[in-house]
Amino acid sequence: MENFAGDFDGLVKSHRLMQIEGVGDALAAVIEEVYRTGESGSLQRLRDELPRGVVELSGVAGLNVKKIAALHEALGIQSIADLKTACEKGSVRMVKGFGVKAEANLLAAIEKLQGRENSVLLNQALDEAGRLLEYLRLAPAVTQCDAAGSLRRRKETVKRIPLVAASDSAGAVIEHFLRYPAFTGSDAIDSHRSVGRLPEGTEVELVVAPPGEYIAALHRRTGSTAHLTALETLAGTQGLSLDADGLRGRGGRRLKITSEDDIYRRLGLEYIAPELRENQGEIEAAADKALPETATAQDIKGMIHCHTTYSDGRNSIEEMALAADAMGMKYLTITDHSPSAFYARGVKIDRLRAQWDEIDRVQEQVQIKLLKGTESDILEDGLLDYPDYILEKLDIVIASIHSRHKMDADRMTARLLRALKLPLFKIWGHPLGRLIPSRPPLECHMEEVLDAVADARAAIEVNGSPHRLDLEPRWIRAARRRGIKFVVSTDAHSLRELHNLSFAMAMARRGWLSREDILNTLPVSDFMKAVRP
Repeated sequence: MENFAGDFDGLVKSHRLMQIEGVGDALAAVIEEVYRTGESGSLQRLRDELPRGVVELSGVAGLNVKKIAALHEALGIQSIADLKTACEKGSVRMVKGFGVKAEANLLAAIEKLQGRENSVLLNQALDEAGRLLEYLRLAPAVTQCDAAGSLRRRKETVKRIPLVAASDSAGAVIEHFLRYPAFTGSDAIDSHRSVGRLPEGTEVELVVAPPGEYIAALHRRTGSTAHLTALETLAGTQGLSLDADGLRGRGGRRLKITSEDDIYRRLGLEYIAPELRENQGEIEAAADKALPETATAQDIKGMIHCHTTYSDGRNSIEEMALAADAMGMKYLTITDHSPSAFYARGVKIDRLRAQWDEIDRVQEQVQIKLLKGTESDILEDGLLDYPDYILEKLDIVIASIHSRHKMDADRMTARLLRALKLPLFKIWGHPLGRLIPSRPPLECHMEEVLDAVADARAAIEVNGSPHRLDLEPRWIRAARRRGIKFVVSTDAHSLRELHNLSFAMAMARRGWLSREDILNTLPVSDFMKAVRP
């Protein structure tokens, strides 16, 4: 439904919702009812039939709807907090269908659930924050609102979604916020702050500030603790004070702040973008007017690292080309997996030649320049997949590790150093091979490897897949200090994943990269010269 670009109103009124893929008779009826009335009879019947707190309580291992109903009827339990208290008091064992062992198991399940880090991936948190902000803006009392915290700094994962709103009627805004339909629980902390909980356990915190204090509140809730502490210390050396209410001069007079830029300017600093507010040298650089002008998505001219149906992608070469063209890109690399990646339908030489022919055919139909490439596996011995006579015919080779991730640091370093000595090695793909949150980065002597990358005049990929976001910012900065160049990529396996570019750019900005550091800000002819094997 989100992606439907036609006349949705007409589709509903003419009872043609089933033209949308995945919508059948039953779902169409529910959508039409919600669209017409703003309510769902099915939902209301479920609310009437089921005990309060059923969604929250269903997250506890060992509980189903029948057991939740029994606990609700016997003990009035409506939340996990209620259940935990009842277990600790020994009340649950007295309810029919439970017992001492069941009570102990429930308490252990609750402790495990509460001890779990309810962090979500950056893309998921941004999607949820977008829906929440859209909902908040429906409240007439809200004049401004935005996401803050680690989400605004674009950290790889987010444990809590912090929101800041501007309003003279904090109570009305909080009341509206607490009615957000997706919340399974909520708490009003005080007159200007409240917390809601999403089904997967993520907490959403809303702070409401008067319009005149909104900028100060947003700034305060964006920077890391270390960044804010350093700013407070700097302010103190200048006879100023910086706190939750904003910036104050001598005598405690509040200074007028109309933008976050004002805060930094009054402290004698260049503006520091949210992604840089980690106390990783950004304050010193801002004082020396030496912060880089970090790159933006508008600087990117080519879509790098894209897969098609030739390996494990979901769209054809033509479909990927047309989508990238519609996004304003000037070139697109077709870099399907090499043969060793059998699990991803790695492309053998005969199919690779067929792919080249198809690229040539599609090129005659599109404006965007198509580059022939591969994501070649770095094999266990450090060699590249495909023989050299194939690799040297390509426009671009991205070399990545997809197997043997658990080598010790010495062996992994030797593997990478050997690969970097190969003349056809040009771009190191998703360098440390992490998968968030399931696989940690591979182990290697990173400083030594980065020195070798610099000596080889190779480039490093900043991978935008939300499960990768690899290389992490500290190593991007370390590589940048060595003069190493980068490509910012999508690792797209579908049309939708072409929009991974925004996540790659977030990591690039957190790593202090300017457009001069990124090869795919170049026109296609210069890019091809820079990356050609």
